[in-house]
Amino acid sequence: MKNYIAKRLLQLLPILLGITLLSFLLMNTGAADAVDVMESNTGSVMTEDEKNILREELGLHRPLYQQYIVWLGNLLRGDMGESFVSGQPVFDTFLSKLPATIYLTITSILLTVFLSVPLGILSAVKQNKITDYLIRCLSFIGNSLPNFFVSLLLIYFFSLKLNLLPVMGNTAGWKSVILPTLTLALSMTSKYTRQVRATVLEELNKDYVLGARARGIEEKKILYFSVLRASMLTIVTLLALSIGSLLGGTAIVESIFMWDGVGKMAVDAITMRDYPVIQVYVIWMAIIYVCVNLFTDIFYHYLDPRIRLGKEEF
Repeated sequence: MKNYIAKRLLQLLPILLGITLLSFLLMNTGAADAVDVMESNTGSVMTEDEKNILREELGLHRPLYQQYIVWLGNLLRGDMGESFVSGQPVFDTFLSKLPATIYLTITSILLTVFLSVPLGILSAVKQNKITDYLIRCLSFIGNSLPNFFVSLLLIYFFSLKLNLLPVMGNTAGWKSVILPTLTLALSMTSKYTRQVRATVLEELNKDYVLGARARGIEEKKILYFSVLRASMLTIVTLLALSIGSLLGGTAIVESIFMWDGVGKMAVDAITMRDYPVIQVYVIWMAIIYVCVNLFTDIFYHYLDPRIRLGKEEF
């Protein structure tokens, strides 16, 4: 196991390095450099001499490859630069936004699991019955609605009409997280319910289930202790992808509800052309996905010992 983890980490290093290089090059392909962007964002007027002095202080007069090496070295030391808009350290700004995104991720994942797994199992058990048709119809509708439309519907009914929940922001305690959580959970639940149903139906038609029924084992025990465990591989894969996406910040939902998280930070940075913040966001997304994929592969082995990690023998 340790050898496998070490090998995967070594394989991930070139990927992360390539992502940092690509993001740095993309941020430097624009017609305006960092000094021009800073002048535009602050609303100040600078002379060409002042701009040239500032470019030398920032090292923009150097060749691009030297700028990348300096930037990467600062990044490895934890210095991610300063925001062009606020002038604050980018890493501190990022850390201040991260808890809100983690909070929204946890609530959304928990609600999704609480809804999708029971509904998927119920739909599979009641195959081709009224319950199954109803769940499939609702999941189809939920899967067809985009997040921004669902969020507007929830705001209209629960905030404007019923006046039960705040419209936006995350300053009203636990009430603030309800609407963005519902928006994300409804979309994911609609997708995962169909996946869980298909996986459970596939397992129910396998020979070991028929053998267990022939031995007189109760249907509930077969379902919960055998079928559901075998279906966990699919469920874990789906959840891993969702966790990576949510931790990266769901930009549309966070922007609509003014949820002060990583996604909204990225949207604001793109709008203001705040390049250091955008670069940190890209790197954060890359780290999330490579780590989630690694943890998922390791977790696969514990769910099903028949799975071999690489060429390691257990």
